[in-house]
Parts: sequence; C-alpha cells; structure tokens
Amino acid sequence: MKKYESVFILDIRKVDDEGVAFSNELTALIESLGGKMTEAVSMGRKQFTYEINKRKGGIYWNFFFELAPAKVLAVKEKYMLDERILRNMIIVDERPAVIKGEKIQEA
Repeated sequence: MKKYESVFILDIRKVDDEGVAFSNELTALIESLGGKMTEAVSMGRKQFTYEINKRKGGIYWNFFFELAPAKVLAVKEKYMLDERILRNMIIVDERPAVIKGEKIQEA
C-alpha cells in the first residue's frame, strides 16, 4: 500500500456540520477498500482568491491515508460528481518518515 495525501474543498452551502460527516464517509470508504486513514485534519473555512462555481469560500479538509494504488481511482470516481465538493486533489505522499528525536539533514 502507498501513502496518499488528499485535499477536499467542500461547498459551504451543501455541508451542514463543517464536513465532519463527509470526513467519516471518506474514512469508511477508504477502510472498505482495504486501506487505512491515518489522519483527517479540518483546515476550516477559507475565502477563495477567485470564485469557484460562483462560490467565494469553502471548507478545506486534508486527509492522509494508505491505500493500494489500483483502488485510488475508485475514490476519485466516487467523488467526481458529488455536489458537496468544489475541488479535490489526491497525490502520493512521498515525504520521508521522521524518526522521533532525529532531524533530517539537508545537503
């Protein structure tokens, strides 16, 4: 399984609970596909620099999860046409794991 990071921007008008239900739904989907949600962080409401679908702001959520590469497409397809989502992005998380007490030395 690979590690992934994703950011979802939710429509303020379509979400009642600041995205908590959406976060639980995504976690359940990841786990049903055999993956593991490692972290779900609400980044709160933010104003956009430019309008997206006539919206001036959205609720940002950042997710970190582990999933088989072949199943990531299922997650993308599930939320592709969801009206609650203004934008989403899923990328491979290639950051090195930091061991507690050690610093990463830069060249």
